[in-house]
Amino acid sequence: MRAYIGLGSNLADPLQQVKSALSELGALPETKTITHSSLYQSAPLGPAGQPDYINAVCILDTRLPLERLFDSLLEIEDRHGRIRGAERWGPRTLDLDLLLYGDVQMEHARITLPHPHLHERSFVLYPLHEVAPELVIPGHGPLVELLKRCPAQGLRKLDEQA
Repeated sequence: MRAYIGLGSNLADPLQQVKSALSELGALPETKTITHSSLYQSAPLGPAGQPDYINAVCILDTRLPLERLFDSLLEIEDRHGRIRGAERWGPRTLDLDLLLYGDVQMEHARITLPHPHLHERSFVLYPLHEVAPELVIPGHGPLVELLKRCPAQGLRKLDEQA
């Protein structure tokens, strides 16, 4: 199954957090990294006063069932010291979002696919376009059309590679 993962960090050496998580994603059982985007810097969406984020998108081919892949993402976040708190969109050491899992569309208490905000977030759409420009997002249409409605909003591609 082709899976698309969004990565983000703005605490505890965000560059290293994202680079390390990319390695860990490729080491998941029955999973192979196809490619990943460049690293991007973006302003935080949530509460004021937090540092900028480092973001990327990774494409995986996996034989892991959906729930197991999702749980694996949570485990990686936990290993990186992710603390889930009451502050929505607050700072974090690592955020791994399952953006797409094949063409699955679902709303469940734990998982919504495609990711519910994927189509409106520049820090996801631009890295995603870098690695999969022809992608069609189930329920939302072609990625190139989504980009037309989503300004870069200060998103900056970094020279540093993961």
